[in-house]
Amino acid sequence: MDESTPVFAIAIAAELAGMHPQTLRQYDRMGLVSPQRTAGQSRRYSMRDIVQLREIARLSAEGLNLEGIRRILELENQVLALSERVRELETALADELLSRPGRRVFAAGLEGDVVSLRAGTRARKQNQVVVWRPLTSGDR
Repeated sequence: MDESTPVFAIAIAAELAGMHPQTLRQYDRMGLVSPQRTAGQSRRYSMRDIVQLREIARLSAEGLNLEGIRRILELENQVLALSERVRELETALADELLSRPGRRVFAAGLEGDVVSLRAGTRARKQNQVVVWRPLTSGDR
């Protein structure tokens, strides 16, 4: 079991977070904390949800409104997702370096993908020119 395993019913989660169960329902409707649902549609909160509820209470006590709190939580969740992605890419890079010695892995393809190149070769450069001309009143 890890911090994201949904185990707490709403009454227990509310008690652990120091809130009323109706507040948790409101936060769920607003998207501040989205617990997982059982087959019978009961809410199940994880320890991570409880921590997030406590963070909401702290930010609210500091004077932030719920929309500001929602935005902060959204950004924090993006940071977590990006951090996980960086760890995945670092692992993939380490695996690539170990399995293919003498190759570079830092070239990027046209779609942003990682391209392996043999030592001593270079990625082809794109020398395209884009011409931009502002619209005139006759072009509209």
